[in-house]
Amino acid sequence: RSVYDGEEHGRFMEKLEARIRNHDREIEKMCNFHYQGFVDSITELLKVRGEAQKLKNQVTDTNRKLQNEGKELIIAMEELKQCRLQQRNISATVDKLTLCLPVLEMYSKLREQMKSKRHYPALKTLEHLEHMYLPQVSHYRFCKIMVDNIPKLREEIKEVSMSDLKDFLESIRKHSDKIGETAMKQAQQQRNLDNIVSQHPRISGGKKSKKEVCASSDLEVKNTSPMSEQDSGILDVEDEDEDEEVPGAQDLVDFSPVYRCLHIYSVLGARETFENYYRKQRRKQARLVLQPPSNMHETLDGYRKYFNQIVGFFVVEDHILHTTQGLVNRAYIDELWEMALSKTIAALRTHSSYCSDPSLVLDLKNLIVLFADTLQGYGFPVNQLFDMLLEIQDQYSETLLKKWSGVFRNILDSDNYSPIPVTNEEVYKKIVGQFPFQDAELEKQPFPKKFPFSEFVPKVYNQIKEFIYACLKFSEDLHLSSTEVDDMIRKSTNLLLTRTLSNCLQNVIKRKNVGLTELVQIIINTTHLEKSCKFLEEFITNITNVLPETVHTTKLYGTTTFKDARHAAEEEIYTNLNQKIDQFLQLADYDWMAMEPGSKASDYLVDLIGFLRSTFAVFTHLPGDVDVHSTMSGKVAQTACMSACKHLSTSLMQLLLEAEVRQLTLGALQQFNLDVEECER
Repeated sequence: RSVYDGEEHGRFMEKLEARIRNHDREIEKMCNFHYQGFVDSITELLKVRGEAQKLKNQVTDTNRKLQNEGKELIIAMEELKQCRLQQRNISATVDKLTLCLPVLEMYSKLREQMKSKRHYPALKTLEHLEHMYLPQVSHYRFCKIMVDNIPKLREEIKEVSMSDLKDFLESIRKHSDKIGETAMKQAQQQRNLDNIVSQHPRISGGKKSKKEVCASSDLEVKNTSPMSEQDSGILDVEDEDEDEEVPGAQDLVDFSPVYRCLHIYSVLGARETFENYYRKQRRKQARLVLQPPSNMHETLDGYRKYFNQIVGFFVVEDHILHTTQGLVNRAYIDELWEMALSKTIAALRTHSSYCSDPSLVLDLKNLIVLFADTLQGYGFPVNQLFDMLLEIQDQYSETLLKKWSGVFRNILDSDNYSPIPVTNEEVYKKIVGQFPFQDAELEKQPFPKKFPFSEFVPKVYNQIKEFIYACLKFSEDLHLSSTEVDDMIRKSTNLLLTRTLSNCLQNVIKRKNVGLTELVQIIINTTHLEKSCKFLEEFITNITNVLPETVHTTKLYGTTTFKDARHAAEEEIYTNLNQKIDQFLQLADYDWMAMEPGSKASDYLVDLIGFLRSTFAVFTHLPGDVDVHSTMSGKVAQTACMSACKHLSTSLMQLLLEAEVRQLTLGALQQFNLDVEECER
């Protein structure tokens, strides 16, 4: 800068040139000094170049040979590289497939299970697939499709299992009468067995009790896996002979659809939904079952089918209660039973009231007892049913009374109202065997001879006994004490005597065409029936084993009934006699203006006295024992005679004092006096 800034540029250039010349001179000196060495070096370099050329040629040749030889190796190496790549890809693929194949296998298994309707195993497979397998391969597209399908599959399983449950419920509804019939057969067998054991205490074993049978069949059903492949609902059971072992009610039913559906809904977290649905459907079915057919009262089979369905329903519910945890509970069962009990009792009250056949009412009672015993065996309270049976007992008594009213009418209508003739010892013993009658005088008489009473006496007596037997039949198996049975029989028998038989006797006595002979025979018959009442008391005591002296024992009112009938017959005799007298008096034709009396009593009066004489002869010549004879001839004949005389005297006085008789002569009075004297005589 100082050179350029100053004025010494030329001088500097000179100095620089001088400096260059000095350096050139030094270089030249040096080159001259080392020239030989330089020449030698060049010579050496020339030699080296020749050798280098040779080496180059060798290297080139060697390289060419190497290149030629290395082509195959390069191809092999390329192939090896490709193989290694493929091997690595295959290994990765195998690893991925190892993860994917179990998923696909599980999915295939799931589809197979769905196809074969093995829904509970399918649900388990679905759980494993979702939680164990799919998370490992979740990044694959097919897995995402599977994941999207899982909720649909769950819903499908729910729907299909619910469909199976609906089929089961429908099948149960259709077959409940078969289930109930089987349960009632079991109860009948158990009752028969209990009766045999009670009669022969030493005989034991051989058959299980009902509870044991139920328990064993419960175990069988409990051991049934919920993964059972069968969804049939009801198993077919052939009708079996009475002698063969009746299958347990649970043996008729395959409950696996319920168990499967319950498990499936539990696993899916919808157990409460399932429980509510099941209970709602069963309530609906209960209402259907409890609705009796309109013609149920017409035949016993109608009642039997009704009871079978109810028993079948509750046997199924009881089994569900004991084999599932909480699907139904005791409160739900009790609520259903309360509803069933009230509806059943109401239906039975209504339909039994239409029944007029006592044998059908009795069969119905036996069926109700079996129905109650069956359900009691399953732990249901049945006291209300037995209370209702006591109501039906009153109705049964009414139907019996109606039936026996017809029986008594037929007996009384067909009777000839004449003493029973006996021609030999055999007939005599037969009648004495039918009716408690003893008379030493009659026994001594030779054959042929006659009983004092007519045929309706032994027939009526035997029918009263038959009625008592019929009442006794109804009281069987009602769990009543012997005192209650005795009281029931006595009350019903009293109604038979005081109402039914009494009305029948009164109707016979009041008939228009009844004759005096018949009325007298009725008096004799009722006297003998009155005496037989003590034997009826003994008969009832013997069959009920309740002594008549026991407190609150009802007495039979038969004595009153027959006394009333006898008094009615007597009154009818008196009335009939008076009517006959009136008929004769209508023939009286007095000439109140006659100047002279006749020589004898009036013809109508002679005929009337003849009639009365023959009538009282009937009274006094009636056959029979001394007591009856004296009673009839003494009391009835005397009273009848007094009544007739009083009525005749009154009527004659009325004839004399009639308003139409305005005048009368002494001759007419004398004729009238003759008639009165004839009456006195």
